Amino acid sequence: MRSMAIPGLKRLLFSTPKHKPLSLLSFTSSSSSSPPSDQSETLISTVVSILTQLRSKSRWNHLHSLYPDGFHPNEFSQIALSLKNNPHLALRFFLWTQRKFLCTHNLLTHCTMVHILARARLKPQAQALIRTAIRVSEEDSLVSKPLKVFESLVKTYRPCGSAPFVFDLLIEACLETKKIDSAIEIVRMLRSRGISPKAGTLNSLVSWVLKCRGGCGGYEVYREAFGLEGEEVEGNAKRGYRVRPNVHSFNALMLGFYQDGLVEKVEMVWNEMVGFDCVPNGYSYSLLMAAYCEEGRMEEAEGLWEEMRVKGVEADVVGYNTMIGGFCKIGEMEKAEDFSREMGLNGVESSCATYEYLVDGYCSVGDVDSALPVYKDMSRKGFRPEASTLDVMIGGLCGKGKVYEALEILRGGVENFGVVPKGKSYEALIKGLCEEGRMEEALNLQAEMVGKGFDPNLEIYGAFLDGYFKQGNEEVAQVLRKEMSETQMQGKEK
Repeated sequence: MRSMAIPGLKRLLFSTPKHKPLSLLSFTSSSSSSPPSDQSETLISTVVSILTQLRSKSRWNHLHSLYPDGFHPNEFSQIALSLKNNPHLALRFFLWTQRKFLCTHNLLTHCTMVHILARARLKPQAQALIRTAIRVSEEDSLVSKPLKVFESLVKTYRPCGSAPFVFDLLIEACLETKKIDSAIEIVRMLRSRGISPKAGTLNSLVSWVLKCRGGCGGYEVYREAFGLEGEEVEGNAKRGYRVRPNVHSFNALMLGFYQDGLVEKVEMVWNEMVGFDCVPNGYSYSLLMAAYCEEGRMEEAEGLWEEMRVKGVEADVVGYNTMIGGFCKIGEMEKAEDFSREMGLNGVESSCATYEYLVDGYCSVGDVDSALPVYKDMSRKGFRPEASTLDVMIGGLCGKGKVYEALEILRGGVENFGVVPKGKSYEALIKGLCEEGRMEEALNLQAEMVGKGFDPNLEIYGAFLDGYFKQGNEEVAQVLRKEMSETQMQGKEK
């Protein structure tokens, strides 16, 4: 396949009359359209001979002594082209002339080297030079820098005997520098010639668009990039597309729509994947199950889970967490625990999310006694809880009058994991301490709360008032009442 792909690309990109192959020099300017002079040809052959025949140390010194003024970019490109079957040597020559300021490297020299490295599958080196080429190219109001590099790569493609892989590298470089529009335009220009980048490159492009422009924007680019515009995919999916979307393409789209909260679009992409006879993987199932769980459609989520079993698709931690989280959300803790136990029996390690779902679920149904051992197990295994998990645990414990345990949760979260508690956690604890008459501890906690940037609200003032009145300390209670009234007045003025 590879031997057929390159000539095909050449034929499509370069429909030129039959004549002697053009040299790189013919691409630079009208003044250089004629063959190189005898002097240039002598220089090129001499340099190539020295580079290929002399030992490493002596070759560079000898070249420097012969050509102290260096090389014209056209001369360098011809030398590099003569070394294209020895890409490492060509790269060393490029770096040496750059380091010694022996050539003013331009877009032509960079693109020549990129082709030589790409055809040798020296991906990191080629990518580094593409990034440099984008920087050194001159931008104008009509053509962006990446598109200038694309034009130069097209012009130098055939004499360098390059590979289509080079355009994938350019697209990837555009995405790395967040030049998404340029990447899209390059894909369009390639597709207009009947050429498509690799599926992995197109998937990267779609993922970037999804991240920056949302699900609908990403889906539109996906349709164009894979050449599906105007097609009813579900009914006509077996058409012989040049590059077909794969499971990673569909997973990226489903994730994008799921993050946008568009469950019907997640289902649409799933059906499109089925239409392409593309086999879903565990992550595909997890995404659609997550969409169903988000809407409380647990029967449909369970149906997918059963389909996974039947088809022999192994569930991973994401799949288990999706089902556990879904059942916790609707308060079906027994089913959530069933999935948690099955997870352990199948050798799938629980994650922080597993524990947090269970803690939140138990607290939401008022079963803080079951939540506490789960939380302690989570902490013992070194998982850092979210502030929201701390919040529900403390709120649940204080609601059951277990203020001491709630304080332990707060201190453990702060000291062991650096969690910054929310204002609600402090509020629940202060109210609990005041109800128990532990006013000094409540005051210390209130001072800590203010130090963290939380202002006391009317609930906290009310808790202190009740606490001091219960103790018979009316003098302090009256001072607090006055302070509370002033706080209310300030709030109204704001």
